[in-house]
Amino acid sequence: MNPAFENKVALVTGAASGMGLATVRAFADAGAAVVLADFREDAVNAEAEKLRSSGKQALAVACDVSDDDQIAAMVDRTVSEFGRLDAAFNNAGVMAKVVPITESSRDEWDRVIGINLRGVWSCMKFQLRQMEKQGEGAIVNNASVGALTGNPGIAPYIASKHGVVGLTRTAALESIRKGIRVNAINPGLIDTQIARDVVSGDEDAYANFAESVPIGRAGKPEEIASAVLWLCSPGASYVVGHALTIDGGMTVG
Repeated sequence: MNPAFENKVALVTGAASGMGLATVRAFADAGAAVVLADFREDAVNAEAEKLRSSGKQALAVACDVSDDDQIAAMVDRTVSEFGRLDAAFNNAGVMAKVVPITESSRDEWDRVIGINLRGVWSCMKFQLRQMEKQGEGAIVNNASVGALTGNPGIAPYIASKHGVVGLTRTAALESIRKGIRVNAINPGLIDTQIARDVVSGDEDAYANFAESVPIGRAGKPEEIASAVLWLCSPGASYVVGHALTIDGGMTVG
């Protein structure tokens, strides 16, 4: 338990696996009531049931973050169930198909931007409205080290993550005088399915990629979760509009 999160309510998108699920578990272990949102309804229902069976407060919500109506309903259900919303981790995202810009399609751009960038905007829109009513709250958006560099072959993904950082900074400036802090994280190579998608599921290529990180390994989803909880805690009370890079040294050199 962490006194900072007792009687608090935390919402996580992309909560069925990876960084999202690790963060849900960390919030729940810290004492918060948690809302697990994902388009994979069966998966979040199962995870929420596990949490409830261990004595935690948990609600599963089916949500496709490319759909504004589903996002509005997600926040409404959160408040209806738990009365408030104190922390949100906007984590849902997809990898782009690996093709050069000359071969990329509008449909692919719309898919990636619709989830990775417009989805974050829409989530914040409804989250911020609730937090403004309360006069407090904290939001963390999941960007990427891809927000700091280019990467051949995944232009829509890179563009979306650059956009998340700019959106985060703007929301932070709009919200801080209302008692709400907005920040982002830039994960590097984290041991998740989306990381394997970068190398098209080639496990040898993934292992070599992980070995090339200065720390010598991929990050763990739990390491991302601990950073998200810190950014949502009173310990980060003077951190506003920051994009925290968590990459094992990938972008140091």
